[in-house]
Amino acid sequence: MAAIRKYFCDCMIDRVRDLMRSGVIKPQEKPIWYDVYGAFPPKREPLHVKSLIRPCTKKDDTVPEIFYGEDAVRARFFVLYGMGPRPFDLSKSNFVSTCQRFVEKYTEFKSYSELDDATAFEETGKALLTDGIVLRRRGAPSVRDLQPEHFLNSPVLVQQLVYVKVYFQNFIYTY
Repeated sequence: MAAIRKYFCDCMIDRVRDLMRSGVIKPQEKPIWYDVYGAFPPKREPLHVKSLIRPCTKKDDTVPEIFYGEDAVRARFFVLYGMGPRPFDLSKSNFVSTCQRFVEKYTEFKSYSELDDATAFEETGKALLTDGIVLRRRGAPSVRDLQPEHFLNSPVLVQQLVYVKVYFQNFIYTY
């Protein structure tokens, strides 16, 4: 195989000549360069020699770090809440992950109010809970493991329960 690469041009001439002799390539279908090579052969044998000098592979290109403000929020979200119970559904083009919703709500809080980062982070979690997105912290017990008294200690859940109770009372009285 190395010999074929070493004598590449001669090998190609020999191959085409042999294919024409055997009848695989007809004289009308021979390559254009075959006649040119026959009329003007090279003065010295074409020999492919691999250069011993390698191009400089060590380049000192520094790539600047691209760091957005929301990256810190995402990192903190994944540290506190993890990836979530389900994998991302990328088959839907309009899929928005829980983390992306959290970041959008967080930036909304930060733009409208002058809360510090920790308070805005907690308020964002509460706002998502009122929207129906339950965020479970890493290492926290699952909802199935909690006793009813745990639910009554959460003001956000109590607020949601009161809202649902009032909604159903109004629904029953209107019909």
